[in-house]
Amino acid sequence: MIVVTGASGQLGRLVIEALLNKVPAGEIVAAVRNPGKVADLAARGVQVRQADYDQPASLAAAFKGADKLLLISASEVGRRVPQHRAAIDAAKAAGVGLLAYTSLLHADTSPLPLAAEHKETESLIRASGLPAVILRNGWYTENYTAGVPTALQYGVVLGSAGQGRIASAARADYAAAAAAVLTQENQAGRIYELAGDDSYTLTELAAEIAHQSGKAVAYQNLPESEFKAALLGAGLPDFLATLLAESDVGASKGGLFDDSRQLSALIRRPTTPLAESVKLALG
Repeated sequence: MIVVTGASGQLGRLVIEALLNKVPAGEIVAAVRNPGKVADLAARGVQVRQADYDQPASLAAAFKGADKLLLISASEVGRRVPQHRAAIDAAKAAGVGLLAYTSLLHADTSPLPLAAEHKETESLIRASGLPAVILRNGWYTENYTAGVPTALQYGVVLGSAGQGRIASAARADYAAAAAAVLTQENQAGRIYELAGDDSYTLTELAAEIAHQSGKAVAYQNLPESEFKAALLGAGLPDFLATLLAESDVGASKGGLFDDSRQLSALIRRPTTPLAESVKLALG
């Protein structure tokens, strides 16, 4: 039995879909805070269990009988470590045979402040003694293509990444990798650095948007504080604006680049090209 935490989220749902192509629905457990959000999965035969990182008793019940567990990193930046610790403790108590964790690309050396909680979680996993595999996910291309409508409206892509190269991949690519690991043997002890086959700068992203839309779009590099202010002005909450601005600066230092192509090797196909993701965003 394979348990997936955060199964109602954007990545979690895609992992469930990928698993449904590999194993019977009854062997998959969607562990979610609000079971009502995955009623559609239950209707397809997926087991649904309530699981809240802040309620350890719920985790123990959700993980019961799990052969493998995918711990998708919690969404509450700043609170992840205690939440992940609770999940790791529950996994150990449940006797989970393999714990897979979605970490961050090069978490041990990354210049992104976001890496700190992932690095600490990886340490907790090692200390637990659980058989584990670490999926160090790079950036989701959707993190940038979500801003395509705004870029078209104002003719500009804003950021603080300079000319740092970004080897992102589509969220579905990372989901496929998680499903592959969860359905293969001999994964314990492995660390995967997962990123897109190709990389781009935000200048190149702006050029791709312009090329496909036929409208003038350019990249404007801003100091971190100004980029954060622009994100706040666009209505983003403070924690997200801070995260994106800090991550862009990290990208300028090479924090979102990797050319090992471990992701495409794992999913046995090329990762989704930037042009395809931009096309999808343009609708």
